[in-house]
Amino acid sequence: MADLVKLALDVGFSHAALLDASTLRALPEVRDMCVSDRCRRYGKSWSCPPACGSIEETAARMAAYSGGVLVQTTAQLEDDFDAESMAAAQKLHKEHFFTLARQVRLLHPGCLPLTAGSCTICRTCTYPDRPCRFPGKMLSSMEAYGLLVSQVCKDAGLPYYYGPKTLTYSSCILI
Repeated sequence: MADLVKLALDVGFSHAALLDASTLRALPEVRDMCVSDRCRRYGKSWSCPPACGSIEETAARMAAYSGGVLVQTTAQLEDDFDAESMAAAQKLHKEHFFTLARQVRLLHPGCLPLTAGSCTICRTCTYPDRPCRFPGKMLSSMEAYGLLVSQVCKDAGLPYYYGPKTLTYSSCILI
């Protein structure tokens, strides 16, 4: 498992730590944020609720794993409204996570990668009209699974906040 941290850092993440999957809690209040459609993806993607399963189903899926790796991309911002740097950090994080998930899936088939935000593999998701084009590559978000990201970071020993004028994206892969 320690090799996962090295692999994550080699891929280009700012921070990485092992996590104990037994600390993960699928919280209905986090899923409620999905239902409120704040990110405008609820009911529009196979990777998001309701398609990714109920909170009980996501909790049961996570319970099948014993550990994993938490990864983060932290960006320095010029100011609190530096949308260009925020977008660049999000893009970089997604690219790095897709690469890491592909590599870990080769080493650990059946792992569960959970990303920051909705799946972006396809420009337009086929949900609900047709099956997912790439079910073996699809990435659900940590929040879709009911995870409070700040608590996952704390439990893994990584900060959630790295100080003023920073933005951090977090994802994990359960093994």
